[in-house]
Amino acid sequence: MRNEGLGSWPARRARKTPNRPALVYQDQSRTYAETHERVTRLAHVLRALGVRRGDRVAYLGPNHPAFLETLFATGALGGVFVPLNTRLAGPEIAYQLADSGASVLVYAPGHAALVDGIRGTTGVRAHIPLEAADGGYEELLAAAATDPVDEPVGLDDPCMIMYTSGTTGRPKGATLTHGNITWNTVNVLIDHDLVAGEVALVSAPLFHTAGLNMLTLPVLLKGGCCVLVERFDPDAVFDLIERHRVTFMFGVPTMFQQVARSPRWPAADLSSLRLLTCGGAPVPTSLIAAYQERGLTFLQGYGMTEASPGVLFLDAAHAISKAGSAGVPHFFSDVRVVGPDMRAVPPGETGEVVVKGPHVMPGYWGLPEETAGVFTDGWFHSGDAARVDEDGYAYIVDRIKDMIVSGGENIYPAEVENAILADPDVLECAVIGVPDDTWGEVGRAIVVPRPGSALTAERVLAPLSDRLAKYKIPKSVVFADAIPRNAAGKVLKARLRAEHGAAGPGSAAPASRPAEQAPPTEP
Repeated sequence: MRNEGLGSWPARRARKTPNRPALVYQDQSRTYAETHERVTRLAHVLRALGVRRGDRVAYLGPNHPAFLETLFATGALGGVFVPLNTRLAGPEIAYQLADSGASVLVYAPGHAALVDGIRGTTGVRAHIPLEAADGGYEELLAAAATDPVDEPVGLDDPCMIMYTSGTTGRPKGATLTHGNITWNTVNVLIDHDLVAGEVALVSAPLFHTAGLNMLTLPVLLKGGCCVLVERFDPDAVFDLIERHRVTFMFGVPTMFQQVARSPRWPAADLSSLRLLTCGGAPVPTSLIAAYQERGLTFLQGYGMTEASPGVLFLDAAHAISKAGSAGVPHFFSDVRVVGPDMRAVPPGETGEVVVKGPHVMPGYWGLPEETAGVFTDGWFHSGDAARVDEDGYAYIVDRIKDMIVSGGENIYPAEVENAILADPDVLECAVIGVPDDTWGEVGRAIVVPRPGSALTAERVLAPLSDRLAKYKIPKSVVFADAIPRNAAGKVLKARLRAEHGAAGPGSAAPASRPAEQAPPTEP
């Protein structure tokens, strides 16, 4: 084959294990041979729509076989896949479509109204709905050819653009090559010790780098089976584990907490489970203990979208003795904790995590200056602070970029602050993270109102639902006379955290978020 990238994976796997199940969705199973045929048909559909080498194809929708089929079909043509976060608002989706220059958008029926609302503003030429009476996804596939598609694609060619928010408030597209994702997959295969009989429950969203690159793609490369579910439901997890004899799960701590709190937990049949990987936030010791009582141990890790994403990994053998640690570098990953001079800090001292390896992105899409600013001699600056113990285990201790991690989702304050400042009665605003029992951390807005405006917490937050994803909207608002700044005008976030960072609603009434409780992966 001339294609060395992800687009060739279905064909390569189909020639080895054509009759082995690859994907299960709503109790319908597809083999690797069937998946390969569908990917080939979709590649012909995309080619007929004008997709060529380097062209971008976007996908908007929950977990579904079509997500993976679109990824592989785009890769088969040498195109670049753009997964979109289903939790984002219309303007956020429109920005990413326009910024990436996507020419084709495949979307689920639940997002039809959003797509209709942004048509004509993004540059997308062709829209493919998953369900439609005429011109829909399945109809197009049924009419497409099955001739082999084998475009020359190298490991250094771009494979996908995964958007990650930045401190400027605008999301940046991490450009991941076929080689980046392949090497990350190899790291997972080595450090997780995956086997061909793996059955993975994929309830974490595929548009997240962990759900896709740390779980789904490694299992498919190994020849295992992925059980796809649209959204996480703790009660459904027990049924799925028993019915499909699931061996491998990934989730953020909140998801595993929801499972352990279920009344079904004590008597559930979990005997098939072999691997539990957890990321997005530190795993509480109490949660580790609860699973160990059931004979299950977490494999924890630390990573970032720009690294495809695996960087550090804590194996099961050290889950207790190194509790709180993010582990040691993955096999084909080099990690250092350094000071401003790029020299490694002594054990126990705090420095910045920098990472290097074949899984690290070459740069941000269309942002050469931002790319240059995060690399030093090939080392990527994470913006995260850590310390390393005498045994070489790293502990993440702070977030240099002031990022808030809420239920596994990254929230960057600048983006939220910009949205709040759109209200003319808001003179100043700063957003910090505060502790939360459910999500680990949630946003709190400190607002300086215009004198005489009678601004309320409800009025501050209500307009944000049209501009930001729900999980980004602060859960509380505190009104202040001023925002503390240094001589250069930079907001003193440390002082804000000291004054307003305690758990609870703050000095104002609790924020007016929607009354219904969001699913565990949607704070």
